[in-house]
Parts: sequence; structure tokens; C-alpha cells
Amino acid sequence: MASQRLKRGLRGAMAATAVAAAAVGALPVPAGAQPNTPANASEALKKYNELAEQATKLNEELLRAEEQRNANQAELDKANADLAQATQAGDQAKADEETFRVQVDKLTEASFEGARFNQLSALLVSDSQQDFLNRMSALGVLASDNNESLERLSGAVDAAEDARQKAADAQSRAQAATDEATKIADDIKKRNDELQGQITEVRTQLNRLTAQERNTLTNTGPKVTTNVPAGAAGVALQFALDQQGDMYLYGATGPDRWDCSGLTSKAYAAAGVSIPRTSGGQAGAGRAVSRGEVQAGDLIIYNGGNHVGMAVDNARVVHASTDGVPVKVVPLENPGSIYAMRRIAG
Repeated sequence: MASQRLKRGLRGAMAATAVAAAAVGALPVPAGAQPNTPANASEALKKYNELAEQATKLNEELLRAEEQRNANQAELDKANADLAQATQAGDQAKADEETFRVQVDKLTEASFEGARFNQLSALLVSDSQQDFLNRMSALGVLASDNNESLERLSGAVDAAEDARQKAADAQSRAQAATDEATKIADDIKKRNDELQGQITEVRTQLNRLTAQERNTLTNTGPKVTTNVPAGAAGVALQFALDQQGDMYLYGATGPDRWDCSGLTSKAYAAAGVSIPRTSGGQAGAGRAVSRGEVQAGDLIIYNGGNHVGMAVDNARVVHASTDGVPVKVVPLENPGSIYAMRRIAG
């Protein structure tokens, strides 16, 4: 069962496409943006955006594989702990079984030697009424001891069998988790190699842009300050705003390099709120709000779930965009087509 769950998780890590808005948060999606490209953009800039989108897609797949590796390790640790506990319980049950079996054997041997009398034989051999009562009491004690030992032996045998079954199940789960760990490790290496190659292409393309195009991408502009609201949303927003000017880095979660979901997840962590690491996961966090309801601290997910930013207010968003571009505040619709809007706190 655990192996099936792990395999399903691994297949989920390899999924690269988003689903319709009705299934927001159901699938992992890339953690970067493909900004709305102006109609008069050069072919070099269009190619840059295309390559950047492909790179962030690979980055997301890598993040999902790493998440699955962590989940797999937790499953392996639990299976090993269950195995150790079941083994200990089995050893104790086996010792109890031996103890009670010895007691039963002694009582059985005593009955063959004549220690197990009936009421008539006790009456016939008794010297007095008191002697008869004493013999009857001894018979009662012997019978009680015999029944109790048999019950304990039966319980110990059942406990030993239960422990053996639990140990076998834990051993099977541990082996399945170990096998999956090997597959996931191979997948992580493959995806990381692909990502590094794609990043090289993105950076090569960035150097082909005109000076004006590069300046537009890399210029942070004046840092935005605002009166943030009280509570977790305000703390998260202030954290995100404080990172303006930090550069984008695939898979980064700070302290001075970020990908989009790395920035938003760490911002809310600073406010004491845990949200998923990936943009796809964040698209299902909190509760949905309408465009008109968007307020400071809300998460805005774009392009079918491919990117996430944090609303500064109802008109602007702070986000980590893509390679070569710093964290900055832009108009709320600028990063792309809005896919979902989520209220995490407040």
C-alpha cells in the first residue's frame, strides 16, 4: 500500500502540465513566471521568456521530486521504527510463551502423578472434615492455576503471532520505501542535470538581449514601501517587500536569492504560517477570493499555476520572477494571466 502511494507520488512529481482552474492545487506546477511579453518585443526577448518558462518548469519538477524524497524518507523511518517495535514485542511474546508453557507442562505432569483429584477421592482419603476441606481447597487452587496458565499461554501465542505479522508488514514497507528512494534519487539527478542545462541556455539568451531589454528586466526601480496590515498577512508582506532587489535563483528559498514560491512560502513562515513549498501547492492553500476582494498578503497565482506572487494591495504584487530578474513590485496583472487568488490569513 505504501509502495503504491509512493509510486503515485513519484508520478505526480513528473507531471509538468497544469489543469483547469476547477482543480486548483491538485497538481504540481512550475515555480516561475513567463511575463506578458509586449507586442513589440524583440525575438531575443521572446526566446528568453520561452527558455525561462521551460527552466522554471524543470525547477518545479525537481522540487516535487525532492519533496517526494522527503516524504519517502519519513515513510522509511516509520517502517523501520515499526519493525524495531514489532521485533521487540515479538521477543517479549516469545519469552512469555516459553514461561507459560513451562508452567502448563508442570501442571500437566502433576496431574499424571495423581495431584489432580476429584471430590470423591478427596473424601475417601481425608482423615477428618477439616482435612477434606483443605484437600478441596488445594484442588481448587490447582485447577485455577491450570486454567490461568493455559489462558496466559494462549494469549502469549497470539501475541507472538501478531508481532510476527507486524514485523513482516514493516519489513515489506521498509523494503518498498528503500526501492522507491533509489528510483527518486535517480530521478532527482536526471532532472537536476536537465535544469542546469536549461539554465545555461537561459543565461546565454539573456546576454543576447539589447541593453535596454536587459535593463528593463534587471532594474528593480524605487523600492516600494507601504503600511502593511496587522496580523500574519502583514508580517508576510513586509518580509516579501524587504527582499526587493534580491535576485532570482532556481530552487532558492533565501536568504538573498529566491524563486517565486520560495519567497512566498518563506514570507509566511516568517509570520508563523506554514504553506506548501511549490506554486501548485500554494494555489490550493487558504481560501479563494475574487479579484475585487484581493488585499495585501493574498497570494496571486498566474499562468495556469506556473507562478505565484503576493499582493501588495488590490493593484500591485511583489514577486520573484525568473532568472536574471530581481524581486520587485509590479502591477498585479503584469506577471501573466491570473489563475487563482488565495487568502492565507485574515
